[in-house]
Amino acid sequence: MNQQIFSRQSNSAIPDVIFILLIANGLVFALQQFMPGLMMRMFALQPLVSPPGYQFPPFLPWQLVTYGFMHDTRSWMHIIFNMLMLWMFGRDIERLMGARRFLTYYLVCVVGAGIVQLLAGVLQGWGVPTVGASGGVFGIFLAYGMAFPNRRIMLMFPPIPMPAKYFVILLGLFELTMGYTGASPGIANFAHLGGMVFGFALIKYWARQRR
Repeated sequence: MNQQIFSRQSNSAIPDVIFILLIANGLVFALQQFMPGLMMRMFALQPLVSPPGYQFPPFLPWQLVTYGFMHDTRSWMHIIFNMLMLWMFGRDIERLMGARRFLTYYLVCVVGAGIVQLLAGVLQGWGVPTVGASGGVFGIFLAYGMAFPNRRIMLMFPPIPMPAKYFVILLGLFELTMGYTGASPGIANFAHLGGMVFGFALIKYWARQRR
């Protein structure tokens, strides 16, 4: 990816948009502790087609955004991992893009991930709500691999260094395999892929505009 499509920003430890996103996700997670039923019914991403006896209301348009600020309340690791990845990989991308463009990019990835998840649910007959910032985070992974293709990062499993471009390719292949085989139930693999696909499309669109 040509970094000239971005504008460089200051080197703050937590850039402005990421700081706001961290606070917003934390506040929503706190609300989920006090009113879990209401939050899940109204703001989680509900499927377009639900099975008989489904306990939640039907899909509502604003859920394509709000689901990306909610997390599984049964485990703190869901929100901790997503927010850690948002900060670790997103800060360099926000500095390159600038605050406004970065926020646009992140939200497009969240919405795109939700759209792909809804379509996958229709095709496969799912009937479960979806929550999590992973669609936006995976879009950031994609942008990071394109902006810094040769920067070496350390994987967690296995703990080996790898250029960012190969990390993104392997991550995409892994999510595609898991989603296609259904080997990771409870994980929105297609939403992860959707965040990457929509992020790639937006970056290419911006690049064409600049040219």
